Amino acid sequence: MTSDSASPPALMVVMAHPDDESTSAGGVLSLYARRGVRTVLVTCTNGEYGDGIAGAKPGSAGHSAEKVARTRLAELRTACTHLGVDALELLSHHDSGSIDQIRPACTVFADIPLQTVAEELSALIDRHRPQVVVTHEPTGTRHVDHIHAATATEVAVRAGNVVAKLYYAAHGTRYWNRVRGALRQAGIDYPEPDTSRRRVTDRIDEQIAARIDIRSVVSRKRAALFSHVSQIHTSTTAKVPVEYWPAVFAVEEYIRAYDVSGAPVPEVDLFAGLF
Repeated sequence: MTSDSASPPALMVVMAHPDDESTSAGGVLSLYARRGVRTVLVTCTNGEYGDGIAGAKPGSAGHSAEKVARTRLAELRTACTHLGVDALELLSHHDSGSIDQIRPACTVFADIPLQTVAEELSALIDRHRPQVVVTHEPTGTRHVDHIHAATATEVAVRAGNVVAKLYYAAHGTRYWNRVRGALRQAGIDYPEPDTSRRRVTDRIDEQIAARIDIRSVVSRKRAALFSHVSQIHTSTTAKVPVEYWPAVFAVEEYIRAYDVSGAPVPEVDLFAGLF
């Protein structure tokens, strides 16, 4: 590995919005924190384009981007407490919104040059010295902020000489089948994906290199997710009844996007081959 072998174990998770950390990597953040690994969460935007009070949508009279950001960042800090995150780093860019929302009349995260974001992340990597970095899986999402965060993270990792392993948090067909099955058992209809979407999630499954058992911390992952009170009504994950959580979310799956450790796959530990 190229990272300093004298450095204590450190995990950095780079996510686009407040609440992404809980749904995508809440298990590994909590699991490795409990194992004594230093955990760092980087959140790229303030989440301004989430829902406001009483579900007010961006662009509506009842929506205040500034108030939404304050609320979501407070919720994020609560979630970090549940997950045992050691350091929260905020890039504080403006949420770009999803493709079906009105574009804000300001510079949003997706407009920030890729190299600029990569340099911001490189500075944080140099400061925290993580051996392992986790970010979004960039091909299975339509959200421009997720893609931008993932792409910039990979640029930063490959440009430096610190990180040994980069993973994408993967939600493939197996994951969505578990979620869909639990929702249907609870009487909640969740439609099957169309053929093109199924091809995407099948391809994600084919690339998964690490399956991390998070059963010991699944309650912490759930508590962190439900800390995001203002947005919880939009979360498919949150609709899964609590009694199904240990089965549905027993594992988090990851694609290994970059590696200098030479650790064989499949893996059950993101730090395999490093110590």
